[in-house]
Amino acid sequence: MNLATKYLGLDLANPIVPSSSPLTRNVESLLALEAAGAAAVVMPSLFEEQIEHEAMAVHAALDYGSEISAESIGGYFPEMDDYNTGAGDYLDHLRAAKEALSIPVIASLNGDSAGGWTLYARIIEDAGADALELNIYLIAADTERPGPQVADEYLRLVERVRAAVTIPLAVKVGPYFTSMAHMAGRLIESGADGLVLFNRFYQPDIDLETLTVGPNLVLSTSEEMRLVLRWMAILHDRVDASLAATTGVHTSEDVLKLILAGADVTMMASALLKHGTGHVSTVLEGVEQWLERGNYESLDQARGSLSQRSSPDPSAFERSNYMHALTEYSSKY
Repeated sequence: MNLATKYLGLDLANPIVPSSSPLTRNVESLLALEAAGAAAVVMPSLFEEQIEHEAMAVHAALDYGSEISAESIGGYFPEMDDYNTGAGDYLDHLRAAKEALSIPVIASLNGDSAGGWTLYARIIEDAGADALELNIYLIAADTERPGPQVADEYLRLVERVRAAVTIPLAVKVGPYFTSMAHMAGRLIESGADGLVLFNRFYQPDIDLETLTVGPNLVLSTSEEMRLVLRWMAILHDRVDASLAATTGVHTSEDVLKLILAGADVTMMASALLKHGTGHVSTVLEGVEQWLERGNYESLDQARGSLSQRSSPDPSAFERSNYMHALTEYSSKY
């Protein structure tokens, strides 16, 4: 069975790509993922805030007391270039991954300012990444900032990073736009070679014992794949870009549904954290067996065959499906 696919212009052996997670933080697990059949890997995100925080901390430590000693003025302290202020470890890991793996290595960048995004995008490209994924995580919490302004902020980030690098560029976004389909087109016009649907925003929780607000990371389930499935089917063959599905991809059935909807690749993290790196081969085996039973000759033959444009019932991806789901559901009580 030919499971080959193309993503961001990269030729991949199959559509399974482990996304950013603890399993992509070290070379040993990356090698295990490759051995299990992963077609490419996405590294953990490089966070601009973390880098800047570490850089400022080192700077403050080196400057401490400088104003009270004449001997410390003008060259008493070592150069900042001698210190690792955050990006060094990430770049070392990227280079080590590129050296150890034969599959594409996609870097991930989570920035906060336009200047930071472009600076670190260039650094990542110079380190040898095959592609770059912009992991945009902007929470529009300002009551004075209108939706169009938030959308424009996304687009400016993409434009500036696109102008800074030549490697393929994917944009990982959430679904919370007034018009997701229109926004997808604008992101591509701004320079995105691909879209990753969708960023999974981790929600805070309240500890009732300590009365504090803290992070609460819960692994995904297959049920969360439905939102991705809908928009994948709507966007397939309507936008000129690669499409990656992420969030809720756990089983071969999940992968197949997303491929039928139009995905070029499917990305998984929670499933691998639950079942281990060998789960990639299990999923690939299930995908291949289903395609063989359906007399498909290749993955490409199946891709998009149930997208909105190709579906015998295009309305299933829009409002009428919502109405049918509610009116036809019954309870035993």
